[in-house]
Amino acid sequence: MARTFFRFGNFFVLSVQEAGGLRWAQLTGTPRNGKLYHCFAWRKIMDDAVRSFLQKTGPVLCVDIGSGTQDVLLARPGLEVHNWPRFVLPSPARMAAQRIRELTLLKQAVWLYGENIGGGFGLAVRDHIKAGFTVCSTASAASALHDNPAVVQSMGVQIAEQCPPGAVPVPLSDYSPEFFAGLLRQAGLPLPHLVLAGCQDHGFHPNGNRMGRMQAWTALLQSSALPANWIYEQPPAQCTRLLALQKRTGGPVADTGTCALLGALCVPEVMKRSWREGITIINVGNSHTVAALVYQGQVRGIYEHHTGMRTLQEYLADLEQFRRSWLPCEEVLAHGGHGTAFGPYCEEAGGYEPTYILGPKREFLQGQGQFLAPYGDMMLAGCFGLLWGWAHRGDDAGRL
Repeated sequence: MARTFFRFGNFFVLSVQEAGGLRWAQLTGTPRNGKLYHCFAWRKIMDDAVRSFLQKTGPVLCVDIGSGTQDVLLARPGLEVHNWPRFVLPSPARMAAQRIRELTLLKQAVWLYGENIGGGFGLAVRDHIKAGFTVCSTASAASALHDNPAVVQSMGVQIAEQCPPGAVPVPLSDYSPEFFAGLLRQAGLPLPHLVLAGCQDHGFHPNGNRMGRMQAWTALLQSSALPANWIYEQPPAQCTRLLALQKRTGGPVADTGTCALLGALCVPEVMKRSWREGITIINVGNSHTVAALVYQGQVRGIYEHHTGMRTLQEYLADLEQFRRSWLPCEEVLAHGGHGTAFGPYCEEAGGYEPTYILGPKREFLQGQGQFLAPYGDMMLAGCFGLLWGWAHRGDDAGRL
């Protein structure tokens, strides 16, 4: 291990050089008030497991599909992390909603076809019908609006497996190989040898899916406490959206909550802290907020609610009870959230007070913990997490 001490502006920098790249840099300076100032800037490149994986696999496209954006990373062997191309694009659901609104202005009937992409375009469908125009849909596309066809029809959507005369087809798909092939070619970039993708899957629940999320989290906690093992080679049958996504990508898939959690844990500082004491990781997404209790790299509890549905004080009260494993799933459900799921209680983890926050709506929790930007890009946290998790799947995915 080589150590270098040099001056950077008003600061002295101690860098620690390890095999594979710069691991971290500690900046130390003395401002005019005489107080010593420290800040840690992690610059570690992806670890040996990821580098080896990329060398064997070739370029890997990582896509994290949220309700507002789809965040895209092209991991390329032989390049530093900061030189990997990345994109933040509108989500497929948002693009579908935009197309439907255009057709509303044009006073055109709509025919939805394709796959389950989640219900993020549902308001545009309702507005189109409210404006007096027809919406038809195939049964598979209608599942994006609700798992129960009767509920979809009660919205005013007509089920039709063929495009009715005069209607404009609107495709629904979480992933389009043609779109990304065109994007990468236009940018002069190689096509991926593997696609890793994540989306939020409520499961198949015709009578309501809020509880379904926690059933899925509970099943994952029971199968393994290591979130790297929550990336599916073959999603369960009830994960209809992930199944549809995998049919399009041909590669491993995971829930977006898993992606964000892995994105935090791939930051060396965060993983190392979890080996000393229990930590809380919170992802404040555009639609959902997910918190996880983590000790020694293993997940001990999951909390999920809808972003914006609780005040700051209500969220903080929930988190206080959640950290003590005292927050019942039913209580969160009663307030419009999804609930909680817990693994075995671990007294030695402590109170899970160190808190790391990420997600596009993280400003909501300003001052409640440390904001994370894995490898310098918070919006790509889920993509980094997918890549890191898949490269570590099957090992302890723990100490770095």
